[in-house]
Amino acid sequence: MFNIFPGLSLTKTYKQEYLLKDIFAGLSVAAIVLPIGIAYSAIIGLPPQAGLYSSILPMMAYALMGSSRQLIMGPDSATCLLVATMVAPLAAAGSDQYYALCIMVALMVGALCIVGGIFKMGMIANFLSKPILTGYLNGLAISIILGQMGKLFGYNLVSKEFFDTLFEFFSKLELTNIYTLIIGGGSFVLILLLKKFTPRLPAPLISVIIGIAIIMIFKDDKGIVLVGEIPAGLPTLGIPKIENVNLIKLAYESSGIVLISFCSMMLTNKSFASRNGYTINPNKDFIALGVADVMSGLSHGFAISGADSRTAVNNASGGKTQLVSVFAAFAIVLCLLFFTGYLSLLPVTVLSAIIISACIGLFDIKYSKKLYKLSKVEFYISIITSVSVIVIGVMPGVLIAVGLSMLRLLKYASHPRVFIQGELKGSTIFQNIENNPDAVQIPGLVIFRIESAMVFFNSDYLKTKLLEMIDNQKEKVECVILNADSVNMLDVTAADALEHLYYELHSRGIYMKLARANAQFEKMVSSISKYEKEHEIVNYNSVYDAVQAYLKDKK
Repeated sequence: MFNIFPGLSLTKTYKQEYLLKDIFAGLSVAAIVLPIGIAYSAIIGLPPQAGLYSSILPMMAYALMGSSRQLIMGPDSATCLLVATMVAPLAAAGSDQYYALCIMVALMVGALCIVGGIFKMGMIANFLSKPILTGYLNGLAISIILGQMGKLFGYNLVSKEFFDTLFEFFSKLELTNIYTLIIGGGSFVLILLLKKFTPRLPAPLISVIIGIAIIMIFKDDKGIVLVGEIPAGLPTLGIPKIENVNLIKLAYESSGIVLISFCSMMLTNKSFASRNGYTINPNKDFIALGVADVMSGLSHGFAISGADSRTAVNNASGGKTQLVSVFAAFAIVLCLLFFTGYLSLLPVTVLSAIIISACIGLFDIKYSKKLYKLSKVEFYISIITSVSVIVIGVMPGVLIAVGLSMLRLLKYASHPRVFIQGELKGSTIFQNIENNPDAVQIPGLVIFRIESAMVFFNSDYLKTKLLEMIDNQKEKVECVILNADSVNMLDVTAADALEHLYYELHSRGIYMKLARANAQFEKMVSSISKYEKEHEIVNYNSVYDAVQAYLKDKK
């Protein structure tokens, strides 16, 4: 049971001194979850309570099943935009069918995550590199900020495409409600100042309280759009009815949300686990994310992920265990039971200010600068990801970026680096002569080191490359030693190419030896030689041994 539900281990390991810290951290997290949950519902186009329903049971589910002590589950800007993009073509925003589809997507995503975790597919988190995720989040932040600008200024933006929305925003500036802009702009500035000078305070909650207080004090709302009625009480559990929807297609499109939400969660997860000195289990967390999504869907919420801002608040508040999520969930339940009347007076422009400030936190300019200095190619992939997400959409943009990264990997794998090694005088060590000026080649001998697997799509290139490098030697080559310590795989095609290279060199009077080949490499070469009934290539335990064998033969 402890293996399936890691949270149960707290019954044995929980310390009394953790309790006050966990309660305080839980209240701090709830103070952030409350306004952000309502705000992120607006990104999808759902009623405000949906964001709160998406926080209660998911947090409890992850506390019971997840491997992280700090991670907080809940609405996530990236996941919200993906859900909105996916459901918008299928139903009218605000309709019962639209809400039902969002719930069904959460259930689909949850089911796929559970299946992924059961089949040990937590490794998919490695398929979105940090440059791609950085570019993705940068582009996503720009898209979301633009989508919220109309509400901040007091008018609606109906366009869906980025440039159309940008044009519509500027063309409608004359419709700006100055009172809405003052409250929204003031909330935005207040949040930024509080985050900068008093980061431990729940800036979004403070801005919400001030916004509600302004409406209560001045009575006349001056045309300011309010959140409106939020049903008091807890959601009923159940699966919605949907009609005329291809569930197989819905599941297929939900797989994109699975990829993004899980990878985003794991980045946050790994970061805070590393800071606090423990390890996490990706497959268990994949299942935990799935159960959390299912709980969200059953309680009339939407697809969620690991929330980096709320996890950071938990960590900064001194939260010690998964009970932080439980205390935060209970605090939200109390708000739903007793304080929804006040929340109905919240200006929508304040929510937009919260979303925009949160999206600014998605920008990682520092890492982009670092990327530019370290790897121009990965920097440009990051930029292409951002532009693609903005111009053609989230999922197409991510797929383009993943495709470019895979092409880059294939390019490197199909044209691996090959070095010539030389001897360090007075030692048994051999180093690449390109990087080490003290490494000297032994006359008549060329030692090659291949830094890649040898497989079907690079075998011809390697054979041609080795022959070319041999032809470029100034002195006559008598022997070639292939240092295979970096060759972690050899398939049949590459073994055939190696055999052909052996006989090509033999016809020139050049002998070839192997050194440091692993068991799989040696077995494949030996099998090829026996099958062809030809001379077997000798594999030496070290480059030094192979060199000594050459020098002995030469004598």
